[in-house]
Amino acid sequence: MDDYPLLNLFLTMLYLFLWVMWFFLLFKVITDLFRDHTLNGWAKAGWLIFVIVLPYLGVLIYLIVRGRSMHERDAKAVKDSEAAFRSYVREAASSEGSSGSTSHVSDLAKLAELKDKGALDAQEYERAKAKLLA
Repeated sequence: MDDYPLLNLFLTMLYLFLWVMWFFLLFKVITDLFRDHTLNGWAKAGWLIFVIVLPYLGVLIYLIVRGRSMHERDAKAVKDSEAAFRSYVREAASSEGSSGSTSHVSDLAKLAELKDKGALDAQEYERAKAKLLA
């Protein structure tokens, strides 16, 4: 490694980093193109050809021209995803609460209360609990 100075190593790492960042931006632009529902097919094809034929210039111009709407689409996708997740959690919680674990808990509490009062012996309690949990 004596013939490869430290500065060249840092420059090589910088070039590698910039190359990876450019690929990240290229894939981000391409996925944004296909996710955008306001553009028609010809506009998408035009942008895609521009980004492929003149990659650095195409990505830079795309970010300048459509960067704001790109951010808005990302924010809308995150908001929609979060709303769908919250809706799913509400549905799962309400369906489980009405017929799922809550009723089992209350039934087990009633069985334990009957056992404590002496209405059920230990063997009957265990059978009822096993039937309830099965």
